[in-house]
Amino acid sequence: MPQKDPCQKQACAIQKCLQANKYIESRCEDVIRAMRQCCETHSGVNSVCCSGFAREYKTTEKKT
Repeated sequence: MPQKDPCQKQACAIQKCLQANKYIESRCEDVIRAMRQCCETHSGVNSVCCSGFAREYKTTEKKT
């Protein structure tokens, strides 16, 4: 049985928040921040939920 994605709970919370707020991202900053934190915490895990955030980190790292 495949292991559950460690950040799936946060990913679902983002979708729920965006739907409830007519996809206005600024109203969901707290749940998006929680997702980023989860992805940073589990960066060594192959997480499907964090794949978009992982690309974001690589872009940010190259700038610094």
